[in-house]
Amino acid sequence: MTQHTQPITQFTVPWGQQEISLEELRFEAGGLPLLRVRIREGKRFTIFDIDPATAATWAQAMQRWSEQTQDAPHDQA
Repeated sequence: MTQHTQPITQFTVPWGQQEISLEELRFEAGGLPLLRVRIREGKRFTIFDIDPATAATWAQAMQRWSEQTQDAPHDQA
């Protein structure tokens, strides 16, 4: 099955130095486009191919968490 990817964004997490890339994944035969989330930690890769509904649920959860913790006081142990 032939597939085509289109880069969306790439960044490095400052805390753990993981490299994260997001790509749109489309199949030549058609069908639903997917979001490929690729996380690189050293030599290890984790890859998720997720549908638009799952991407929306994940994005909303991350946005809520970010908004709730951005202005919260941080413990300084």
